Amino acid sequence: MDKFLNNPWAVKVVALLFAFLLYFAVHSAQAPTPKKPGESFFPTSTTDEATLTDIPVKSFYDDENYVVTGVPQTVNVTIKGPTGTVKKVRQVKDFEIYADMQHLKTGRHKVELKARNVAEGLTLTINPSVTTVTIEEKTTKEFPVEVDFYNKNKMKDGYTPELPIINPKNVSVTGSKAVIDRIQNIKATINLEGVDQTVEKEAKLTVYDRDGNVLPVEVSPSVVKITVPVTSPSKKIPVKVDRKGSLPDGISISSLDISPGEVTVYGPQNVLDSLEFVEADEVDLSKMKDDTELEANIKVPDGAKKVSPEKVKIKVKVDKEEEKKLKNVSIKTAGLNDSRDLEFLDPKSGKLDITAKGSTAAIEKLQPSDVELYVNVADLDDGEHNVKLEVNGPQNMTWSLPRQSIRVKISSQTTQNEKNNGQNEEEENHSEKDSQPS
Repeated sequence: MDKFLNNPWAVKVVALLFAFLLYFAVHSAQAPTPKKPGESFFPTSTTDEATLTDIPVKSFYDDENYVVTGVPQTVNVTIKGPTGTVKKVRQVKDFEIYADMQHLKTGRHKVELKARNVAEGLTLTINPSVTTVTIEEKTTKEFPVEVDFYNKNKMKDGYTPELPIINPKNVSVTGSKAVIDRIQNIKATINLEGVDQTVEKEAKLTVYDRDGNVLPVEVSPSVVKITVPVTSPSKKIPVKVDRKGSLPDGISISSLDISPGEVTVYGPQNVLDSLEFVEADEVDLSKMKDDTELEANIKVPDGAKKVSPEKVKIKVKVDKEEEKKLKNVSIKTAGLNDSRDLEFLDPKSGKLDITAKGSTAAIEKLQPSDVELYVNVADLDDGEHNVKLEVNGPQNMTWSLPRQSIRVKISSQTTQNEKNNGQNEEEENHSEKDSQPS
């Protein structure tokens, strides 16, 4: 053994063997594991290549004073290097593509796109690698916001949008002077499909030129609050004012004016169709001694949504009270159809004297033809009835009647005809008896 170790060639062979084993031990971990029979276990050098798309580009420039256009938002990058590195970078994309324009002034420039934070052993190819940029001074200007409605024709039947309320009404737009000068309008869009009530929405703003192209500018704020009042079907309805109490003795209402005399009522169409008038708050006459002006709230009818305006002004003028007697005013009938007859039993004349009370001016103008005295017999059967008297006449007057009701007799024409026929037959029988010889 000693002889073998003292042999110089033996030492060289052993050293070579150890060197080979050491090399194999160091590199075997990096060598790919053979997957096919007969594949070598000795390490081999491998590279890979991949193209990454839509890699964002960062821009570096004096953004407080300048605006830059022409830098692409994204680029494609081809990476090449060791397989493991390519695989990792392909997943995490931990490098950065940028355009450095911090040293440039206003004008047009060709700028090289560069990469940083690139993994060791990796090469990158950027496409495009160079871009032409325009650097301009930054300008800020204020513009009003407009609102566009779409699907307006798809709102629920009868509903319409009113003028929108925008908050804020104006916004600041920042960009190059050339782009700012191209601005035609700034719009928010609101979808009205199926809408039947007020719309409240936050809407993003878009800036357009006169050709409808979207402009690349900064808008502050970029979102505004839009409120769109929505009106339902509507109808103008007369206002009716009820009164309570009585004026002090000796004075009477000469005029009672309501302004406006009609209000707009909003609500479902079937509710509107059923309305003949809307009521205001009652006017208390007992508190009036002189001409009076007051406001009265309008009552929203059942089933309606709202009224506009919600209040009306009422002007009441008073005057010295006078009275006037109207004689032999004919009593008319309401609700009597053509197949029925009415007979006045008390008073038999079908006439009454009535007394009118009102302001001096109203009494002076009053004529018997201005007054209608009537009874409503629509729901009465054949026979005798006491029927309440009603008076229609000029407003702001009171009426004194000698009685509150009259007595009438109602009969159908068939009954009356039978009665008449019976009377005729009886008369004929009497005539025949008288004509016979004695």
